[in-house]
Amino acid sequence: MRLVSARPFLVVRAAGSGMEGTGDLLALRGDLCFPIEVKSTKADKLYLSGRTKDQYDAMVNEGERCNLMPLYAHRLKGVRGDSWRIFRVETSNLSGRLRQLEKWIPPFPKTRTGSNYLNWSDGMPLNQFISLVCSKAGLDPTTLSSLTARTPTSNRKPLPDTTANVPGQAPLTPALKARTQTNVLAELARRRSS
Repeated sequence: MRLVSARPFLVVRAAGSGMEGTGDLLALRGDLCFPIEVKSTKADKLYLSGRTKDQYDAMVNEGERCNLMPLYAHRLKGVRGDSWRIFRVETSNLSGRLRQLEKWIPPFPKTRTGSNYLNWSDGMPLNQFISLVCSKAGLDPTTLSSLTARTPTSNRKPLPDTTANVPGQAPLTPALKARTQTNVLAELARRRSS
């Protein structure tokens, strides 16, 4: 709770919840903005079809149009503790902080036929998501300088120069190159046979 209090979001319920591409909630802060579609089910999987598929497609379109990362918050009814899981809608034009977060927030899983669906166990727990987006890590540029200032100067010793001891790369002779390629091919053949 302290993380959210230190770096709060303004969360607005979208008018006409479920309107084309807006989601149910809009979470805003100076560096981030997420349209969020909320789903609550008794089953751990939710397959998108009909209206839910149209909602998903609209979220993709709005995310692409506005350079946003739409999210789905999936609540599994009857679960004690953190019953919420977060998924991101895949968009191709993210930048800045959203591009960094993209690596950490799981996208929708896909069925064998390539359709998107929600699988509660594949999502990011809500408490991890909050920790990720509300963390102050990397925001304070003075952290390293304050650590350096607090370190006693008597303990600071220059590191020895080891660049002179590093051997150069061995030349790749045609025989060595052929042997390396043969070893790779032999390894691939061995893996296929086992």
